[in-house]
Amino acid sequence: MDQSAPKFDFDDILIQPAVQSTVNSRKTVSVSDEYKMLPLFAAPMDTVTDEANLHLFRSNNIYPILPRTQTKHHTLDECRRSKEWLALSLDQFEHLFGNGTVLNETDNIHVLIDIANGHMKRLVDTLVKTREQFRKELVIMVGNVANPETFFELSAAGADFVRVGIGNGSGCSTSVHTGIGYPLASLIHDINLGKAAHNGPFAKVVADGGIKKYADIIKALALGADYVMCGGIFNKALESAGNTYSANKKFEGYTVPGDQVDQYSDEVKTAFKMGSVFYKKFRGMSTKEVQAHLGNELRSSEGVTRMVQVEYTLAGWVENFTDYLSSAMSYTNSTNLSSFIGKPGWNLITENSLNRFNK
Repeated sequence: MDQSAPKFDFDDILIQPAVQSTVNSRKTVSVSDEYKMLPLFAAPMDTVTDEANLHLFRSNNIYPILPRTQTKHHTLDECRRSKEWLALSLDQFEHLFGNGTVLNETDNIHVLIDIANGHMKRLVDTLVKTREQFRKELVIMVGNVANPETFFELSAAGADFVRVGIGNGSGCSTSVHTGIGYPLASLIHDINLGKAAHNGPFAKVVADGGIKKYADIIKALALGADYVMCGGIFNKALESAGNTYSANKKFEGYTVPGDQVDQYSDEVKTAFKMGSVFYKKFRGMSTKEVQAHLGNELRSSEGVTRMVQVEYTLAGWVENFTDYLSSAMSYTNSTNLSSFIGKPGWNLITENSLNRFNK
């Protein structure tokens, strides 16, 4: 890897259209994976997903993951019964799937080992040991990592999915405080390039952190991400799990949160459609609030907490995303995800170029 080469992020590039496209209408483009789902994961954050809204993400063709704050007491039987992804700490994972655990071929359990530092040798050793015991019964996602070579080590150890990206997320302050990180667009690109020098099969790449707009997701896929994980984007949806508050009428412009409301109620959904303003709590999973909730020893926070305004419904956001991704794929002569992911050309652009189109 050339460490002297500048690394780039999503605003630094534009996807290049194909010379010619045989796609006559974006309606003929398939934006779904083999399971008819969008290439999207909802981040396992307690202000994004919970037991009450998992079905809403699923019905909008987004993979939800139940956060660790709601899975800290899960048993093996509960994992078996769950039809969704579950986030577990490394300690939890080793306890549930360690020596003596018996799984049936039909179990098909999906688990995210949710740790901030996916570079730990302990994680690799745990994966190798687990894969010696379980093959298809257990689908495992790991991360987060910010080094292309670590992605290949975790793939070889038996990971099915690897979350890539450290310090990029809107709820994460790791890079600010520690100086650790890797621009996410370059990280995805470098992993995609590195596949030629490594033996497969490879884990699915899950781009995680700092996704701010539709184009960021589309560029991540074009660079080689198989899936994109979103937290802050989905928190801004009315149906996200974050505590929801009506705008306080006492303040001019309704710019201050007021009383807490039930975001899932028909009354609130109707009011939002009629133009009422609502706010959401958003917090990173490394904040002291979450540490205390999990019963962990409090340490320096590497997360942030803020209030954000609700901008859309989940269905409305998905409708727009589907249209924009379909359009991008039609420009690049891609009829399905497999012909789009990691395939289009792209160009580095100047700041002036960004300002020209970034309206």
